[in-house]
Amino acid sequence: MSKIDTQGMSGPVDPNYKGKVKAQPHKPMMIHPRRLFTPEYVKEMKILINEVLDEREYQRKLRMNYDDPTPPGISYFDTEQFKHRINEPEPEYPKPAYHSYRLDELQE
Repeated sequence: MSKIDTQGMSGPVDPNYKGKVKAQPHKPMMIHPRRLFTPEYVKEMKILINEVLDEREYQRKLRMNYDDPTPPGISYFDTEQFKHRINEPEPEYPKPAYHSYRLDELQE
């Protein structure tokens, strides 16, 4: 019986071979976990969840008569606010909903 060993992985062809069998030591296989969502999708989902929680907190503050609750800022998903030309970088998120002034700037 002749056999072509193309990978060099076959044992001896002779069924009566009594030679020394040497096992090779192998490290355990490295497993890379696969995720259903891409990193970009995960980032957007976190932003969405945080925006929903901020909106819920704002509505709760309105019902509970807080003096001056700060409304949530511009939504990340409001794409009109984040338009930009192709040769410009994407605007940063979160965009401030209003201009914040420091006390020393107001006194001048």
